[in-house]
Amino acid sequence: MSDTYVLNLGERGRVVIPAEIRARHNWKQGTELIAVETAHGVQLLPRDALLDGLQGSMAGSGTVDEFLVERRQEARSDV
Repeated sequence: MSDTYVLNLGERGRVVIPAEIRARHNWKQGTELIAVETAHGVQLLPRDALLDGLQGSMAGSGTVDEFLVERRQEARSDV
């Protein structure tokens, strides 16, 4: 699935997602999408799928407090 579409940036930065893409991903009016900027461009991900993925990656890794402690330690070691 690697179709290419040309999209135009409209008034106020709006972009219309082609109907084929919306149908394929079951995106209806009101679907919340998250724009993730990457080194290769911008990805659009449904909010629910992104949250499910984050929760899945955190499963079994301990509590949020442990996660924050680990991140703070990593940040200190980067300095």
